[in-house]
Amino acid sequence: MVNSYLFYKLFIIYFVIQSTFNIMDNLSKTQLLHRIKVRIWIIIAGLALSGITAFPIETELAIFTDHGPTLPGILSLWLNQIYDAVRLTNLRYPFISYGTDWLAFAHLMLAILFIGPLKDPVKNIWVIQFGIIAAVLIFPLAFIAGNISGIPLFWQLIDCSFGVVTLLILIPCYRMIIKLNNTQ
Repeated sequence: MVNSYLFYKLFIIYFVIQSTFNIMDNLSKTQLLHRIKVRIWIIIAGLALSGITAFPIETELAIFTDHGPTLPGILSLWLNQIYDAVRLTNLRYPFISYGTDWLAFAHLMLAILFIGPLKDPVKNIWVIQFGIIAAVLIFPLAFIAGNISGIPLFWQLIDCSFGVVTLLILIPCYRMIIKLNNTQ
């Protein structure tokens, strides 16, 4: 059951990516460059938003837990448990939050990294390759570290969704940069 579901999801992802490649065949150099830049801006915005929202994590969790009745049961329970852990940790060991500050900083630095391919996608294609590799590595991290840390499967899948979305943006972007390079 799980294998067939996984195969189905992979087939859908493959189909979406392939259809993007077929559309790409008829694009001019200007259109290719525009589509590349839109995809890169989406990645930059996602990384920056992830970084900015990692700083006030206790406050954000407090807001989510205050609105618990509007969330599905298991999600509400999980967020309450996370909030309690973060709140108690911050009360007793506030320096631990310094780690999430570095996580936030890393996301902001990665967002800045993507400015290179925004300026010159062909010259800085390595950043897109780096992004694809990082997105693929989300999966083993989520499943291995998630299991070791006792993270529920549904949350591991939410973490993996960031990898899926990133791949759906960066793989076509990579292919467009290759095509752009071949048209120059």
